[in-house]
Amino acid sequence: MNKKAHWENVFKTKSLSEVSWYEVVPETSLSFFEKSNISKSAKIIDIGGGDSFLVDHLLKLGYTDITVLDISEAALDRAKERLKCQSRKVKWIVADVADFSPPEHYDFWHDRAAFHFLTDEQSINNYVETVQKHLNKNGNLVVGAFSENGPKKCSGLAIKQYSETTMTNQFKMNFNKIKCIEIDHKTPFDTNQNFVFCWFKRK
Repeated sequence: MNKKAHWENVFKTKSLSEVSWYEVVPETSLSFFEKSNISKSAKIIDIGGGDSFLVDHLLKLGYTDITVLDISEAALDRAKERLKCQSRKVKWIVADVADFSPPEHYDFWHDRAAFHFLTDEQSINNYVETVQKHLNKNGNLVVGAFSENGPKKCSGLAIKQYSETTMTNQFKMNFNKIKCIEIDHKTPFDTNQNFVFCWFKRK
């Protein structure tokens, strides 16, 4: 089963609360938006957003230019169904971020747990280059990935763990690190997953 088929199957067979990444209020992600102090009209893209609730909260906060990208069309369809008419305010892109060609430039690139699924050097380099080319000067990059104390697999797939140092090294050529934090995400199954989140600014 290829990557896309894998994720289509996940979102067609599991409910919202049956996946480990489920969270009603994505507090960590929202805190970075608050601290960044970007304008409500800033161009935002959520990478691997699937049917997460981040877009709901961003809309409620008044952000007006939001794009959600996911490899799974089924995931995005679930988010659209949940948002109903509000979904028309969002741009939806079905694509694999490993070979994604963005149609525009962004002021805030957010990724909670898509980057760590890129395990080969070529895919990682493509991702870093894409962000570098399509994030505006002084734009915000927030990437969350499993830490070295986190899981080694997710949804049956191998992932790449990161520390503050290894995450920073991936982006240091074109980005200044603002801060990195480690947090425990409590899954619906009462287990904890340790993440490292890093916030960078485009040079």
